[in-house]
Amino acid sequence: MQAGAKRATGRRLAAGAVIATLLATACAGDGSTGDDARLHVVVSAYPLAEAAERVGGGLVRVENLAPPGVEPHDLELAPDHLEALLSADVVLFVGAGFQPGVQDAVAEAEGTVVDVLEGVDTVPPAGTEPGGGAGVDPHVWLDPVRFASIVGRVADVLAELDPVNAETYRANAAVYAAELEALDAELRGGLASCSTHTIVVSHAAFGYLADAYGLAQESISGISPEAEPDPARLAELVTLVEREGVTTIFTEELASPKVAQTLAEEAGVTTAVLNPLEGLTQAQLDAGQDYGSVMRRNLETLRGALGCV
Repeated sequence: MQAGAKRATGRRLAAGAVIATLLATACAGDGSTGDDARLHVVVSAYPLAEAAERVGGGLVRVENLAPPGVEPHDLELAPDHLEALLSADVVLFVGAGFQPGVQDAVAEAEGTVVDVLEGVDTVPPAGTEPGGGAGVDPHVWLDPVRFASIVGRVADVLAELDPVNAETYRANAAVYAAELEALDAELRGGLASCSTHTIVVSHAAFGYLADAYGLAQESISGISPEAEPDPARLAELVTLVEREGVTTIFTEELASPKVAQTLAEEAGVTTAVLNPLEGLTQAQLDAGQDYGSVMRRNLETLRGALGCV
């Protein structure tokens, strides 16, 4: 058995053991679920939390399994996370191996489970390591148009579970989708005329951004930001930076910038933060930042780095 398969099997066994304990505890309790009549929506990453909150408004209670400031790829589920999965009316998660621990555990959820990648026009993973799942890049929200399709699906799910408020869910989704379409127009216009179109990033999270706006993504590591970079890959990137006239190596807020900084030093270029929106920090949330504001900051960062006019 390969090491990856052993880890996956271990995760499934561990999740199953904890879930069995939780089920036994629940059966021994008084069965009380409180008096909150809102739909309980559990999500696995920040973009899905924003989608559920914007669509559901005050009619839903959204619980994000990934705490603020935590890189969500290798999220380890605690017992209270598993309890949330068991009690949720809706579980929204990102498949394709984005969060293996969550993907293993959602099979035990008793409510409606939605892999948000299903039904979306996906692209294959890029980078130096194999992608998870069926060869799909999971970072679909970095294209606002594709993200809007997820928002519409969330509305459909909530409307089916709560038909009395179906019109409210769909109206909220329409408002948010219009905002995302406007954001798409800003990105399209802002990146239309640039001196270079190559972005060198820490990990291969920006495939949908590249696909939507005519950019070429080159990554240090693959889908997972924790993957060890190949020294040969770093040497290739130094050559590419010089050949393509790249001025900036992009780092991330929730992952270590050390390798990207080293590459930038070797290539004689600068670094800047490009946010893959896998999660926001508590400071960002407290400051009222959201998907739209972060994507607009990404746009300004890209325009400066790519020499856009």
